[in-house]
This record gives sequence, C-alpha cells and structure tokens, in this order.
Amino acid sequence: MNRIRKGDNVLVITGKNKGQRGDVLRVEGDRVVVSNVNVVKRHTKPNPQANQAGGIVEKEASIHISNVQLFNSATGKGSRVGIKTLGDGKKVRVFQSNGEVVDA
Repeated sequence: MNRIRKGDNVLVITGKNKGQRGDVLRVEGDRVVVSNVNVVKRHTKPNPQANQAGGIVEKEASIHISNVQLFNSATGKGSRVGIKTLGDGKKVRVFQSNGEVVDA
C-alpha cells in the first residue's frame, strides 16, 4: 500500500521548494508530481501534426517521494504516515503523530 496517493495534499519538506503545498497529480514509482511545485520551463518545437504550438511551456517536474509528507489538517503540519490493519482485515493509512485515520 502506498503511503502517498493521487489527490493527497502534501507538503514539500526539502529542496528548493521547501514549505510549498499542493495536491499530488500522479505517482510514478518512487516519484510524485505535485501541482504548482517544482515548475520547470520546457522549450518545445511546434508540431503541426499534433496541433501543438512552439515556445516555452511551464510544467511540473517530479519530486522524489521521500521529499514530501502528507499534510495533516488537524495539526497544520506535515506528518509521517503508517499503515494499520483494522479488525476486518482492511488496511488503512494513519498519521503517526496523532493516530488519526487518513482515508475514511
């Protein structure tokens, strides 16, 4: 079970984007793409077949999953995530700081 999933609100804890928050757009193995974080400029050639204009395009680049933490709205900070098995055998993600269940 992944500790960070698509749609989670995360906090960047290291690097040039430290302190920024955003939603996870996609998870690619051990890397995540977070909205409006780690924005890079890509110079693209025009491609008339794909109906794509040329120029400088800004897009989000991936960040290693170890550099982000799930944001805990109860405490207002980033928190580590653990996995707990419930009595019926279902696995859920829980915050390590206060034991609160992430997914309902």
